[in-house]
Amino acid sequence: MNIKIKHILFLLLLVSLPSSAQQSWSLDECINYAITHNLELKNQEYTVASSKETHKQAVRNLLPSINGSASYDVRYGRSVDPNNNNIIDTDFFSNNYNLNSSLDIFRGFQRINSIKATKYIYKAVQEDAQQQKYLLAFRVMSAFYDIRFFQGALKIAKEQVSISDTNYSFVKKQLELGLIAQADMYEAESVLLTDKLAVTQAENQLAAAKLNLIQEMNLENVSTITLKADALDLKKVADTTLQTNTVYSKAQTFLPSIKAGQLKVKAAQKQVAIAKGGLYPSLSLFAGYGTGYYETNVDDITNEIISFKNQIRDNASRSIGLSMNIPISNKWSGRSEIKQQKIALQQAENNLKIQEQELYKLIQQLVQEKNALEVENLQSLKKLKAQELSFSIAQKKYEKEMISAVELYQAKVLYTTAQNENLQVQIRLKVNQSTLDFYNGLPVFTIN
Repeated sequence: MNIKIKHILFLLLLVSLPSSAQQSWSLDECINYAITHNLELKNQEYTVASSKETHKQAVRNLLPSINGSASYDVRYGRSVDPNNNNIIDTDFFSNNYNLNSSLDIFRGFQRINSIKATKYIYKAVQEDAQQQKYLLAFRVMSAFYDIRFFQGALKIAKEQVSISDTNYSFVKKQLELGLIAQADMYEAESVLLTDKLAVTQAENQLAAAKLNLIQEMNLENVSTITLKADALDLKKVADTTLQTNTVYSKAQTFLPSIKAGQLKVKAAQKQVAIAKGGLYPSLSLFAGYGTGYYETNVDDITNEIISFKNQIRDNASRSIGLSMNIPISNKWSGRSEIKQQKIALQQAENNLKIQEQELYKLIQQLVQEKNALEVENLQSLKKLKAQELSFSIAQKKYEKEMISAVELYQAKVLYTTAQNENLQVQIRLKVNQSTLDFYNGLPVFTIN
């Protein structure tokens, strides 16, 4: 019986292992999962598919149009005989069949320009969809680095608890030996509790940062997330000097939002050409075939209704010809449409300038921030080393009863603040460098 119980427990352990194990996520994995499961990007895909079909239809509009029709007509009382146009007072029925086709030969190049315009729009929509992917990737990257920051802050807070706990144990022994007063014990305990509260706050901030990343990824049925340990090197600092104009020129060549704006300008230019084409005469080729069967169509010799087959053959009519339409006056609507499309073109050009201006400002700010953060990082490292040395000295003085617990706590607060400041600067610098690398055309994250 004991052997069976052991087997059952072993099987239960095997079953529980996969559910308890958590997947570790890298930055690229987080980004690609978010892109795959983002509902807003799904809408972008539908918009791209719709634009693609619009372009295909613009191409198909060059084909001739063919339409067929059939009718079954029953007439009662006094009416016109469709066979000979005589007035009769007889109930009868008839069938009519028609096949018509038309082909645009010239429409002021509207069809060709429409194909080009829809192609530009289709490409612009594709670029807009790619831009949305990049924006989502940056949001995920920001949330990813927020977790790294709060993980570092939590580690610092726990280190301070360890130090405070050691001091508390030391004070407790001193009190038991009667070497210090009870007040010193209370001070050490207060410092320990304060540091434990800081740990709790850091844990809550880390949990909130993880929730933010989970929501950006649209990760379902999970309450926490684990990042790969080698996903970020906080100590890696680039020392390259970047110029705003250089980065801006590079970004203009590949950034989807700029390319989309350029394509929309081209599409607007073609829309103006389409509107102008409406002022030209249009020429169309048409052809038709028609036939019918009439119950009143009677053979003069046999006085019987001519058969369906013979009537369809004998009543056939064919037509072919050219049709020209010359716009003379349509309440000035053609001229008005041209003006409207020219305004739309000016607006598209202005929107492109706005995007280029915003891009330049953003890169300008990033370059300035990078230079400032690199200086700040060097200063914060020096400050951290100085505060670490100061706290180490204060700790030794405290153990020798040369300073009070309050003075030790002040030194520890300054050291903790320096640690957090340096961590924050390095995270900000990492995000800044990654963003600038992206605009400089360097691989920052991989989007499948």
